[in-house]
Amino acid sequence: MTVSNPVVLITGAARRIGATLARHMHQAGYRVIIHYQHSASQASLLADELNAQRPNSALTLSADLCDINQVESLAERASTAFGQVDVLVNNASSFYPTPVGNITAQDWHLLVGSNVQGPLFLSQALLPSLRREGGSIINLIDMHIDRPLPKHSVYCLAKSALASLTRSLANELAPAVRVNGIAPGAILWPERELDDAEKNALLATVPLGKLGDPQAIAQALDYLLKADYVTGQILYVDGGRSIMSNASA
Repeated sequence: MTVSNPVVLITGAARRIGATLARHMHQAGYRVIIHYQHSASQASLLADELNAQRPNSALTLSADLCDINQVESLAERASTAFGQVDVLVNNASSFYPTPVGNITAQDWHLLVGSNVQGPLFLSQALLPSLRREGGSIINLIDMHIDRPLPKHSVYCLAKSALASLTRSLANELAPAVRVNGIAPGAILWPERELDDAEKNALLATVPLGKLGDPQAIAQALDYLLKADYVTGQILYVDGGRSIMSNASA
């Protein structure tokens, strides 16, 4: 590795889509900062895997994105770790149902904190490096910003706010920093157990008729990082689910 290799910070990168993005960006020549909150062992194993391929090319940093002080500390540590941050991928996200009538202040804190407050303050804190490097911010949003998911009102409003933030930052930070979003659909099965009937009902809402793959999100990330005349856009990667009338199933 040399100082010319760009640096990417990916939040929530220890597992699932985040880990796929970390591996993909590393393969593309980036030095990778793997953020995690609870998945310390998985983050460490991933960093070891990447460093075995290229020494001193990956590291882990922990922070609670719902805590603004920790977010600012994360930005400072990330900026000094490799001396720069060229790309910020706001991938980390809390996701769980909040039926109206049972919504708590803690639900608001966790869902809004991880999905929009964290990305906002992390983007702001990393601006000096992102501007200096002519960098990019990529926000992982959700196709449900257009078709609200039943019993997930707090999550959906947070992701909708992140979509609005994406467009606002794109306008405010241009031309030095480009800001775009990716709106995944059914890429991985939820971590809660689903029976076959539930899986089939979900796939019935996807025009392409199949579950997605995290690599599809990596391909979208590739495009948005290379497309230097694109900013303020949200790319849907959902198998066409966002255009289905029953996509909220």
